[in-house]
Amino acid sequence: MSTEAHLESLQKKHAVLEQEIADAMMHPATDDLEIVKLKRQKLRVKEEIEKLRHEETRH
Repeated sequence: MSTEAHLESLQKKHAVLEQEIADAMMHPATDDLEIVKLKRQKLRVKEEIEKLRHEETRH
């Protein structure tokens, strides 16, 4: 997978996680630990996106 394709895939995953977090926060019955888990996943994806962008600018 090319770097651009991987970056696009990560950006889509980030957007999906963002929507899942928003949906979960709209429902009071959602477990707070589930929201924390989703936020951590989103952060990991964001960090990977930033890492790839940084590597692209170095080359």
